Amino acid sequence: MINLSGIIKRIEPVIDYSVRGLCVKVYPGHKKGCPNLNHKDGCPPNAGYFDKVYDISKPVYAIINVFDFKSHVDKMRELHPDWSQRQLDCCLYWQPKARKQLFEGIKKFLTHNDKERFKQGYRVEKCPEAMGVEITKTLAKAGIALEWPPVNVVYQVALAGIPYDTL
Repeated sequence: MINLSGIIKRIEPVIDYSVRGLCVKVYPGHKKGCPNLNHKDGCPPNAGYFDKVYDISKPVYAIINVFDFKSHVDKMRELHPDWSQRQLDCCLYWQPKARKQLFEGIKKFLTHNDKERFKQGYRVEKCPEAMGVEITKTLAKAGIALEWPPVNVVYQVALAGIPYDTL
């Protein structure tokens, strides 16, 4: 079982405002895209652009959770042998556990004291794509290749930066 919650890596965010278009992309059961669009503060159009909210000339960190998706799907297949692949992959069954792991990583980032980084003033964004950060390219620049669609692992990424309003 893979549990790599809380990988913390200094990154250079790839800014691409068009990535916010993923929020309006139609998917099964959601003809208008993500139901949080226009409703949740951290979602478009309410979310600001990352490079307008955060000073990207200062260190930016990715807090990365690696969730063992394959083990989850195998376990669900064992429990529900009659389920379709879509039901086995459904995010409703794996996201709560994965999010909990990501939050543990965020807590570790905000509370861990080390000499390499000075975290006073850092704020964490749990949905950087909503702010125009292209996470796939950002992680690729940092040497991490994402699986699309995920088969073995799912990466959840939060970004930590220093907002302009705290400078």
